[in-house]
Amino acid sequence: MRVLLIVLTGLIALLHLWFMVLEMFLWQTPFGLATFHLTPEVAASSAVLAANQGLYNGFLAAGLGWSLLIGEVHWALRVRAFFLGCVLVAGVYGGVTAQRSILVVQALPALVALIVLVLHQRSVPRARL
Repeated sequence: MRVLLIVLTGLIALLHLWFMVLEMFLWQTPFGLATFHLTPEVAASSAVLAANQGLYNGFLAAGLGWSLLIGEVHWALRVRAFFLGCVLVAGVYGGVTAQRSILVVQALPALVALIVLVLHQRSVPRARL
């Protein structure tokens, strides 16, 4: 479970890093226009909002990456659970308000990772105080 959780967390972090690049740097390029099905006019008028959204995706990627670097297992799992929960909420909100595909691309991987995290956490011995 531990290795699966690390792999899932890393993949979700990379996915959000990619979202950041798309939204902050590629939004108005032909690739960005095709990816998000935008006209150049709509992309230009929404570029600042997209960059802001991309920055937040970067924060999610950074938090998930940070959770992989924390040495103390219980603290790492708490941080990871927090950021995966944020990804899940953002994915559900995006899926309901923007595009249903966001549920599959963003929310579902976070949900799977959270389930794996809960199963893994049950196997981690608790420290005695």
